[in-house]
Amino acid sequence: MTTRTDLAVRRAGPGDEAAVLGLFDRAVAWLVSQGLTDQWGSEPWTGQPRREAMAAGWLASDGAWFAGTPDGQPVGFLGVGPALDHVPPAEVPEVYVRALVTSREPVSRGAGRLLLDHAVHLAREQGVEQVRVDCFAGNDGRLVAFYESCGFTRVGTFTVGEAWTGALLTRRVG
Repeated sequence: MTTRTDLAVRRAGPGDEAAVLGLFDRAVAWLVSQGLTDQWGSEPWTGQPRREAMAAGWLASDGAWFAGTPDGQPVGFLGVGPALDHVPPAEVPEVYVRALVTSREPVSRGAGRLLLDHAVHLAREQGVEQVRVDCFAGNDGRLVAFYESCGFTRVGTFTVGEAWTGALLTRRVG
């Protein structure tokens, strides 16, 4: 188990769908409150069959993790697994971040970094060379800048559909 300050990483799994969907629902509500709907839209994930199936798929794998408070409250979620279809295949073995979301509440401060550090820990355990992640590149690149501040380097961009622009980032594991 990885720990930073008073947050700890623990496994997530089947039965945790409501917690994962709740984190995404709150993230969408916060984005909407900021006038930022290009990343995940304006509707909660709960009640959207495609989004609910995504969450269930992450939780059915062995790559689902929560960052949580000492009392067990999930304040962040990390899903790792195979790279997504819209990015080029990796040239070296890797851990791929398929999902990362955190609460905007003060108690969750540092949860995103903690979960990304956990992805690096998993890569080291597996003896692989890199962690990759893709993210929304709009909103003035704020999310890209966050990943760069966590040690990732942008290695490419892509477009999904007609307008969703993303960035692909890599962090080497030494």
